[in-house]
Amino acid sequence: MASKEAPVEVKDYAGGWISERKGTPIPTFLKAVYLLWAIGTVSYLIVYMYGEVSHADRGPLVRQFNTVTDTSESLMYMVAAMAAVFFSLLIAFALREPKEHEGTERENE
Repeated sequence: MASKEAPVEVKDYAGGWISERKGTPIPTFLKAVYLLWAIGTVSYLIVYMYGEVSHADRGPLVRQFNTVTDTSESLMYMVAAMAAVFFSLLIAFALREPKEHEGTERENE
């Protein structure tokens, strides 16, 4: 007696290059990676705003370069804020409930 399983609904994207089962949730690990990547990027932009001035070898050269050139603190905070806005939109997009789009659908047998 053979057991008959219900066919799995598969959605194709990009002309069949990407396939996924309907209703597949986003893994928790991936959700955490989005958040950690955002925190890491924004904190890196703020911490290294003036370069690596505390490094033993390059520090004096970086400090000398900073005195000769003009570093815009407000510009760097603006770039960090834009990165924070980008990542917040990315995370909101990634964590929302997926919409069902009309597209190519097929059933695996």
